[in-house]
Amino acid sequence: MHAGKRAAPPLSGGLPANQIFAKGLRRGRWLLAIAICVAMLAACRKSSLPGNNTPSGTGAPKPVVHELKGMSADINKNCGGFYEALPPSYASSTAAYPLLVFLHGGGELGNGASDLPLVLKNGVPRLLSQKKFPLSVEAGGKEYSFIVIAPQFKEWPGPEDVHAVVRYALAHYRVDSSRVYLAGLSMGGGVTWEYASRYGSSLAAIVPICGASWPDSAIARKIALTNVPAWAFHNQDDSVVPVASTTKYVSLINFYKPDPLVRMTIWPSAQHDAWTRASDPAYKEEGKNIYEWMLGFARE
Repeated sequence: MHAGKRAAPPLSGGLPANQIFAKGLRRGRWLLAIAICVAMLAACRKSSLPGNNTPSGTGAPKPVVHELKGMSADINKNCGGFYEALPPSYASSTAAYPLLVFLHGGGELGNGASDLPLVLKNGVPRLLSQKKFPLSVEAGGKEYSFIVIAPQFKEWPGPEDVHAVVRYALAHYRVDSSRVYLAGLSMGGGVTWEYASRYGSSLAAIVPICGASWPDSAIARKIALTNVPAWAFHNQDDSVVPVASTTKYVSLINFYKPDPLVRMTIWPSAQHDAWTRASDPAYKEEGKNIYEWMLGFARE
């Protein structure tokens, strides 16, 4: 009789041990696959439960930013609409917020309705549309969030047009009336100067950027008498609005020794666009951007 290896004796069911082992291995794989599926299903159900940071089907959490919304309103004959930008905490709070009114340039004139998106082309409204406007700003050891109102004018506005917007904002939003700020670019920058000559005593600070307004000594004196803090920007070789529109305003106002003196930044550039850099939260002088600088001032 051959003395080779003996075959494994059959176990229960009449199958050899090696076949039973293979069958068990296959069954184990199926059980493992089922366990993985059950675990994945449980994880998916858990992610959709109330209180989870990421609701089911929405992907990453929504960024916390100002809520930008176009609004139709007949504020006056020259303004039929505006953008509002409210801090996320506004709806759930009873607090009053600083107000920043931003005035657009001549290229963004429109009817306040179908033309309103033109306002988003430049400056602060552009930052808001790109979700790059600062959610909160630290000043004097406190955190502030702006309400931003960006009106659209049909024709070149005057101070009374701007005043209608300010009055509307004060009547319809919870505004800290000691912290009303005005800024604008080109056309809007010029109107910022002119508005301050009439209503500067009600403003906490102004930021005229390449302001399209010819310097007038009478206007400058009125601005100086309000002691409204001002930080003006312009490009040295601006071919659209001459830099003298800013440098002469600053010289004339500072002649009357306002408190504080007008601050001025002139960049060595031939572009008209001084607003992109001026409104950029990353641009700082003496450790402050324009938002931090503005919030350093409040009216009594």
